[in-house]
Order: sequence, then C-alpha cells, then structure tokens
Amino acid sequence: MESCLMKFCRLLCLALTLPLHLLAITGLYKRWFPSLAYNITISYNEKMHKTKRDLFRNVGKFADSDGALRLLEIGCGSGANFKFYPYGCTVICTDPNPHFDKYLRRSMDASKHLTYDKFMVVSGEDMKEVKDESVDVVVCTLVLCSVRDVQRVLQEVRRILKT
Repeated sequence: MESCLMKFCRLLCLALTLPLHLLAITGLYKRWFPSLAYNITISYNEKMHKTKRDLFRNVGKFADSDGALRLLEIGCGSGANFKFYPYGCTVICTDPNPHFDKYLRRSMDASKHLTYDKFMVVSGEDMKEVKDESVDVVVCTLVLCSVRDVQRVLQEVRRILKT
C-alpha cells in the first residue's frame, strides 16, 4: 500500500513540475528566468530593504589603504544588491545565465554610484577568469542553494579574496 502511495506521489510531483522540466530541456528556462527574477526583485528589495541595508552596512570597511573597494558578486542575477553597495565601489558581476545581461544593465543604470568592471558568464565553482587575491569583498546572496558544489564555490572565494 505504502509503495503505491509513494509511486503516486512521485508521479504527481513529476506531473506538476513537467512544465519546468520542459522549459529546462528546451533552454527556454534560461531565457525566461531573468525576466521573472528582475520583476520579483522590486518587491523583494522593498521587503528586505532594512535587512539588506544592515547586511551591507560595513562593506566599505574592507576597502584597501587607498580607499578603493573591489567587490565581486557571485550570481548577481539582475543586480538586486547594487543599490546597497557603497559609493565608488567597483563591482565585478558573475552569473552562469547570460540572459541576465539586459536586466543587469537596467540595474547598473539605476546605480550610477558604482563603477562596473565586467559581467562574466561563469559558475561560482569555476571563476578562473578572476585573478587570485584580486577582490576585497565577495557577495553571494540567494545563490548557494543553486550551485552544484558549495565547497568548490567557497574554495574559489578564498582564492580570489585578498588576504
């Protein structure tokens, strides 16, 4: 009896998630998700404004002796965190989805207080394009649940952070 119930539950889950699987197989998910994320970001930032402000309050303290601050964001998506970064900060953006570019540009235009270095289409596990010990701060919000190997991402973070 329990076996039949489990099979039924699995089949039900598969049926309910079938549209997502089809989007992933056809590649449409990568094109569709950035638009969804960008639109959700507006209400998300309204709800999380105080929390994010507090979270990023001390980021400027990691600037080097010249006052320059290089920040790399893993899984930047549509740039939801940009408005919380300190004035004059140089931001390097990474995301494995190249279709975020359009929405990322909108956020960049709305956050002119920052300097943008580049947008790299890479996964958090493999950021070989980023030099060793080249950034002061690494930000990864809402991303570690979607990477394949959290340990590898953290190794990359350690490699690229200045000591």
